[in-house]
Amino acid sequence: MSAEHPQTSSARRHILLALKLAVSIVLLVVLFERLDVGQLWATARLASIPWLVVGVGAYVMGLLASTWRWHLLLHTQQVDVRRRWLFSSFMVASFFNNFLPSNIGGDVIRITDTAKPARSKTLAATVVLMDRGLGLMALVLVAALGASAESAVHPAAVPIWPMWLWVGFLAAAAASAPAVFAPVGFGRLLQPLTVFHQEWVGGRIATLMEVLGRFGSRPGSLARCFLTAVFVQGAMVVFYFAVAYALHLNVSLFDLAVIVPISFLVQMLPVSFGGFGVRELTFSIYFARIGQPREGGVLLSLVAQALIMLVSLTGAAIYVSRRRH
Repeated sequence: MSAEHPQTSSARRHILLALKLAVSIVLLVVLFERLDVGQLWATARLASIPWLVVGVGAYVMGLLASTWRWHLLLHTQQVDVRRRWLFSSFMVASFFNNFLPSNIGGDVIRITDTAKPARSKTLAATVVLMDRGLGLMALVLVAALGASAESAVHPAAVPIWPMWLWVGFLAAAAASAPAVFAPVGFGRLLQPLTVFHQEWVGGRIATLMEVLGRFGSRPGSLARCFLTAVFVQGAMVVFYFAVAYALHLNVSLFDLAVIVPISFLVQMLPVSFGGFGVRELTFSIYFARIGQPREGGVLLSLVAQALIMLVSLTGAAIYVSRRRH
């Protein structure tokens, strides 16, 4: 089988990017045609700056906690990296995630920055994947807790049954536990992949098993990392709540504990540019379900994302500084 021509691969990426951009533009145009833009703008002008600052503070707390979690995961693998360096790397990754059409670029930055001290790209990549996995499980857990609480207040407004979220969380935990606590069996499942390149793939599988084995031998550290991931998702809910309060929107913390995690899950779908359009549509539908104006949902989504992108610009400055030195 011949390798794909680089020009063909590049053309395909550009076509996919154009399609994602088109989806985002179409969704936003359709949304704004159905909204009272004047009311939306009037609400935005009355925003409380101090409460927006509080929201940014909650978001930065989440970034610091995420850095601490990453540091602990690396420490579990006996990789010593300064938290200050990891925070700068996390900010650069955040910039790439928010200004590129895919968050893969941010993960590449994190893996590249830790591959040298880890002396292994496979180890660095596995740590980032573990970090991602814990974050995703925490996301589903917070959504399940929020949906369970919300179902008692607005049972018809919950966009997904809490039971489905709980089943998803427990299923993910049950599926990932054997890989961490019985890595030998997990390695056997991957052995068929060695047919592609026995020496190279076999070496990566061996390293992966060692990394998972070290994680499994430190369950206390993994538990702390998971609790930190839950804290990070909670901080994001508080961030959105502060932004909603700044915009004088009548939504509760429980309302946002449902929609914020779900919006994060929805925007992971590779169908839009940076989640734009899909994220705003999700907020719009949910606000209508809880009896709030759609304009409020769209405005909350846009303002919160604008603040996130503003903070992530710090990563651009760090990246430029790195390039100069």
